[in-house]
Amino acid sequence: MKRFMTLAFAAMIALTLSAPAWSQANNTQTPTAQKNDKKDDKKAAAKTSKKAAKAASKTAKKAAKKADKKEDAKDATKK
Repeated sequence: MKRFMTLAFAAMIALTLSAPAWSQANNTQTPTAQKNDKKDDKKAAAKTSKKAAKAASKTAKKAAKKADKKEDAKDATKK
């Protein structure tokens, strides 16, 4: 019985001492890797915003061309 109590007490101490290490094991990235990730995120966001701006300008140009064609068609029917 004394051996069992010693074993149980040792297991409880080992569990108590290893719990903080388990909670820190989840964060394995270094600070420089985190900074690089942030830079990559900013670059990706900039690319998507540029793509969105290009797409918006293309649609605006198409709409302007359609409006010009409609006006030309109206002018042609008036003459």
